[in-house]
Amino acid sequence: MARLFGTDGARGVANTELSCELAIKIGRAWACAQPELQAGSGVRPQVLVGMDTRASSPMLANALAAGLNSVGVDAVMAGVVPTPAVAHLIPLWGCQGGAMVSASHNPCEFNGIKLFSRLGTKLPDELEETIEGIILDETEPPPVVIGGRVGRCLAGEAAVPDYLRHLRATVPATLSAKLREQGVRRLALDCSNGSASVTAPRLFSDLGFAYDLLSAAPDGENINAHCGSTHMEQLQTYVRGNEDISVGFAFDGDADRLLAVDENGGLVDGDQIMAICAKAWKAEGRLKRDCAVVTVMTNLGFHEFCGRCGIAREITAVGDRYVLEAMLAGGCNLGGEQSGHIIFSDFAATGDGQLTALQLLEVMRKSGRPLSALAAEMERFPQVMINVKVSNLGKLRCHTDPEIQLATRRAEAELGEAGRVLVRVSGTEPLIRVMLEGRNEEIIRRLAQELAEVIEERLI
Repeated sequence: MARLFGTDGARGVANTELSCELAIKIGRAWACAQPELQAGSGVRPQVLVGMDTRASSPMLANALAAGLNSVGVDAVMAGVVPTPAVAHLIPLWGCQGGAMVSASHNPCEFNGIKLFSRLGTKLPDELEETIEGIILDETEPPPVVIGGRVGRCLAGEAAVPDYLRHLRATVPATLSAKLREQGVRRLALDCSNGSASVTAPRLFSDLGFAYDLLSAAPDGENINAHCGSTHMEQLQTYVRGNEDISVGFAFDGDADRLLAVDENGGLVDGDQIMAICAKAWKAEGRLKRDCAVVTVMTNLGFHEFCGRCGIAREITAVGDRYVLEAMLAGGCNLGGEQSGHIIFSDFAATGDGQLTALQLLEVMRKSGRPLSALAAEMERFPQVMINVKVSNLGKLRCHTDPEIQLATRRAEAELGEAGRVLVRVSGTEPLIRVMLEGRNEEIIRRLAQELAEVIEERLI
């Protein structure tokens, strides 16, 4: 199991588990492990550094930059931007890598560091393990540079406008006008008091949309606090109380996820968004290999929907990095997660909440149908998820503990072919996630609670 990096970067409570000292070490070790970041011929490599709106993000971004500078790498400081902006701008600006300081959907006290290659893709597991070895096992001493060879911090002032230019180019300039003709009046945008707060208002204004803003006043502490894609109740209530709102969009803290709300306030999750887009793209001949890449968490209803529509599926482990790897290996251009990480690889190398919103609006424009009608085509099977907080040792023992294995088999036997059981270790938090799915919600809720109690008793 990884010691520093989970499924989405290195994470922990900022200033304790993820300290400035560790951020410096990550910057230095990264430059040792990745050949493109090693200075040569008098040219300093450049790394783009972005961050979200947490109080701790500037502190950790500056510490990471200091680590990079100390081994001769320039840090291009983009300020507050979405994670997908960093991924997009790395190759556009000719940087040799990029980093995003963010803990995504986690509460404000957490933070994280996500590392990207020169192509804007997340680093492979093998490279992250090499970085871990340099930091924890001191397998390779970072170089010492002095004088003019020390890296600089540079201002990446064009980050937001360059990123927004890219997003606008993915849809027709007439999108908002055409949707108005079809009765789409206003949007509601829940920015989660995160990175979307600095980009979503400009993006949707530039495209001519009327919108209401929710949770777009970050103060360093309120990121993801009862808002955004992990707390959809706020947006659903708002849409139900405002008849002129036709669609609601909720981003997470670093804006790489999107969940939607239809005109009636109904939730439209990542599986349904993928289903809507996959069907539309297949009909247009745009869905490569007529296939979507999804994870083990994807709802059974999505698979049933795709079976009816003649859409193949490839299944990966949880994490948008694994989805992208499978997409690239298999030549697919659509994939994602139920949580709202949707990858449209024709346009981006990572999940992008604002890009997903635009693609969903474009399907609505072409179909002439409201979001509720599009989403209703996929039946969402009941799912029950229980997060069990455990120790780090407990995470290691989860899949080998005999009592947990026995309890899991009992639940699977009771469900039979009418559902499924998934127990997995979180890659970003000290949690074991227990997920049961089936047609009978009462049964799966009972079985999930029984299994969670066994896990808590054995691993706490």
